[in-house]
Amino acid sequence: MKQFSVFLVFLFFNSCQYFEKQVPSEKELLQKELKSINWKEVDEYPTVAECETIADEKQRQKCFFDVMAKLIQEKLDIDTLSILYPELDTIEVKVTVFPNSKMVFEPQFPKDSVAYDTIKIDSILHARLVDFPKVNPAIKRGIPVKTQFILPVIIKEKEQK
Repeated sequence: MKQFSVFLVFLFFNSCQYFEKQVPSEKELLQKELKSINWKEVDEYPTVAECETIADEKQRQKCFFDVMAKLIQEKLDIDTLSILYPELDTIEVKVTVFPNSKMVFEPQFPKDSVAYDTIKIDSILHARLVDFPKVNPAIKRGIPVKTQFILPVIIKEKEQK
């Protein structure tokens, strides 16, 4: 019995090392988690009411981009943009969707855009691109986040010869 108790005491003192594991600090855990997150992609893309019933993520994303491009084209069809600038058939529009569902549209012009008045086109776009349906923002880890994407908007179809 005496040997058994000495063995237990010996075992008790040696087993303490198994309980004293090095616990990482809160900051280390946070940094490790932040590095593991892919900040370039979102869990859910922005969406409009028409596309929310689609289950497939890629199809829902395509639906959203198609709806947005169609809405922008419809709003620009009623304008004189194609008459003022007949050489301009497509404009790339940078769309920013904020976490509060607010949207901002910025035309993206090529570096050599001296052929047309970018300020005038920009003002026409800002005047026309209003009153959009509610857009649900993108989601990253359950939190609404800001997203940006560039949509090519066709102002007029190229005429077939």
